[in-house]
Amino acid sequence: MIRRLNWADLPLGAPVVPVGELSLHRSLTSGLCRRPGDPSGVFWGVGDRGPNIKPHDAARRYGLTALEPLAVLDGAKIMVAPEIGPALARFRLDGNCVVLEARFLLHAPDGTPINGLPPAEQRGAETEAVFAIDGSPLPTSVHGADCEGVALAPGGRFWVAEEYGPSLLLVDDQGVVLRRVVPQGSEGRFAGSAVPISASLPVIACKRRLNRGFEALAFDPVRNVIYAAFQSPLAHPDKAAHDAGDLVRIWALNPDDLTFLREYAYPLDPPARFARDSAAGQVVPGDVKISEMAVLPDGSLIVLERVTLSTHLYRVMPGKPVPARFIDPDHRPTLEQVGQAGCGDHRIAMLTKQRIVSSDDHPEICGDLEGLLVLEGGDLLLANDSDYGTEGAATQFWRISV
Repeated sequence: MIRRLNWADLPLGAPVVPVGELSLHRSLTSGLCRRPGDPSGVFWGVGDRGPNIKPHDAARRYGLTALEPLAVLDGAKIMVAPEIGPALARFRLDGNCVVLEARFLLHAPDGTPINGLPPAEQRGAETEAVFAIDGSPLPTSVHGADCEGVALAPGGRFWVAEEYGPSLLLVDDQGVVLRRVVPQGSEGRFAGSAVPISASLPVIACKRRLNRGFEALAFDPVRNVIYAAFQSPLAHPDKAAHDAGDLVRIWALNPDDLTFLREYAYPLDPPARFARDSAAGQVVPGDVKISEMAVLPDGSLIVLERVTLSTHLYRVMPGKPVPARFIDPDHRPTLEQVGQAGCGDHRIAMLTKQRIVSSDDHPEICGDLEGLLVLEGGDLLLANDSDYGTEGAATQFWRISV
């Protein structure tokens, strides 16, 4: 059984554009999770950096033709309303309806808002180019975060995954960011932050591709482990390795201090397997990504793998980890260079995938799915990332019995 649940987005205003209507609303479903002890039906979500759109799409959709030249810049985004940053949300299921109970803007302990601007660039760590709606460049920020995943942390708090650092934020249930954990050697990008910085993640995380950092988080309370997935193969040792890559790293971390434990190799589907996207145009390996994970009671993971229109849900059981040498950024060949075809030669065990459901078989389900939750009773709750309505999409929730 598949059904769409009732929901109404929270409006944020309508910036004036030359053509069409740009109507913004709050986006809160880049990641979803549940918290033990909460009332039945209550769950949590997190929204990403704020309303943004690619320069070419802004020119085509809204007549902002002056932005078109910015499209040649790698990873460039137009921040339509840079004053709008990420937020934590508490939802409640009420029959066939989803109700927003509370929304908390992320902020430092001293009240400094967390915004959606990227941190400064440093050697070995790229930074996205961001611009205002008039085409003027926007500054970097030590308080910027592009939040994409959320999972339970000790003490009823949350770990939030974000793409820029990439980093993991420890957040309480009022939206206070208590700590930011970043890759070793990258703490200088956040110097002066009102959020305490801890540089303990493996340095290889800095090899994330632009807009493809930490994307999915899941907490296994029985085995006391946090799983963190990158959105795509790392650009390691270079962008070409990402573009051709077909293995994504999933890390197992200690949930208390995010100490690295081990990593797993998740094999991405070939582009042609995403039928709805392939029918709409060419799909290349770099289009395929992981957007969300959830833990099942037996310790296996549900992984949400997608392009845009097509979403596949797979069950994988964490087993033999990737050999430890591949976490060393100086090791060659890298995991990304090895790829699926070379795993046998390098004695790398890939995760074995069991398909649960595919939106290619259910065309009524919308695209851009990013939120995933296992409900009480075993049903799945899916939600799309509406991108704050910048391209006309609305948030949709789907309940699936499998």
